[in-house]
Amino acid sequence: MKATVEKLENNRVVLEVEVEAPQLAKALERAYRKLVRQVNIPGFRRGKAPRFILERYLGKESLYHEAIDMVVPEAYRQAVEETKIEPIDRPQVEIIQAEEGQPLIFKATVEVKPEVTLGQYKGLEVNKPEVKVTEEDVEQYLKGLQERYAELKEAEDGTVREGDLVFIDFQGLIEGREYPGLKGENYPLEIGSGTFIADFEAQLVGAKVDEEREVKVTFPEGYFRQELAGKEAVFLVKIRAIKRKHLAPLDDEFAKDVSEFETLDELKADIRRRLEKQREEWAKAEVRRQVVEKVVEDAQVEVPQILVERQIDRLIEDFALRLHSQGSSLEKFMERTGKDIFKLREDFRPRAEKQVKTELVLEAIAKAEGLTATPEEIDREIQEMARVLKKDPLEVREKIGDGLERLKYDIIINKAAQFLVDHSVPVVKNGEGKEDQEDSGGGIEGVHSGTDSSRADQ
Repeated sequence: MKATVEKLENNRVVLEVEVEAPQLAKALERAYRKLVRQVNIPGFRRGKAPRFILERYLGKESLYHEAIDMVVPEAYRQAVEETKIEPIDRPQVEIIQAEEGQPLIFKATVEVKPEVTLGQYKGLEVNKPEVKVTEEDVEQYLKGLQERYAELKEAEDGTVREGDLVFIDFQGLIEGREYPGLKGENYPLEIGSGTFIADFEAQLVGAKVDEEREVKVTFPEGYFRQELAGKEAVFLVKIRAIKRKHLAPLDDEFAKDVSEFETLDELKADIRRRLEKQREEWAKAEVRRQVVEKVVEDAQVEVPQILVERQIDRLIEDFALRLHSQGSSLEKFMERTGKDIFKLREDFRPRAEKQVKTELVLEAIAKAEGLTATPEEIDREIQEMARVLKKDPLEVREKIGDGLERLKYDIIINKAAQFLVDHSVPVVKNGEGKEDQEDSGGGIEGVHSGTDSSRADQ
């Protein structure tokens, strides 16, 4: 087999592949043996008609079509490996020559991964946030524990205050008419939490149990339900119950109740350690984000739209899974927001384009630096997946199947990102405005960071 490559515009190439005549002859014989068992030819038992009879009965073209279908996929695969191109789409195949006794020649036009022109990716200076935990931070965390373990009791004065948990019935009216989705019964609402739209909770302060109030609000212009954006509404609200938090004092008894520690000082020390560890991990992740972002911005690559569309598919699939975990669905989300699938895809497009470019650039760095996924690293990933799923590693490996290549790819991409971190120059700005350089290192798994642009509202 021979193969040559011709580059076209827009990341497309033409592979011209020549398959030797003996290989085509063998395929024609296999095609004959397959077809002769499928066709009833008068005067012959099934599978017993000679080849020249079959060709006369079906036409020689049928035999050649079957043989070509047998030869071309494998020849194309071998040509891809030999020429080291990286297709990202299915090829368009054109048969140039298919004659008995002659080589089979075909052309395959296909889009391939684009070439990446890297800028500087070693020795980049990035800001590393200073890891510092103050007494105020520890006290704030303790207050959060107080709130979490607070005892809820009926409000003795029966009057709503800031911070109270109230249970309400409500019905929203738009232009005097009830509106779908603006109704609730015995709904728990913490006053001051900002759960409802602006001014709603404040208008309940001072209300009594069993009191009914009219709450007037205006939905913000950017409200996620577009049909309500900017509209005025009146909510008929009834207070059914008022619960007030009673905070336990911060002492040794509190520490025993909420932790495995005997004293408050021990609990505080543990909180400090946890906060320091969290912030150190965040600082490492921030260094990683900055250096990857700088390298990607400085690189030049034409992002293929087919890869962007596939990434959008994955983002929407992940988004749908999150909605499902929250008891909702993609269909309900689109109904609430007034979006169709085309608008949703456009919302995800900028993030998909950024993610695709990031992967292409990191892949180019991995190739430039000879980064690979070793068997030991693959085994570690599978062991971790098995631990999380609480399954046998062999079972996980079997279920991965074709996904093993994606696992290898993810390992390589993460190694490329970590390579950038290891070869960057993090600069810590201390409280006096001075800058201290320190050795890079560490990092956490995953390349991409940030929150979703589309809300998974209930």
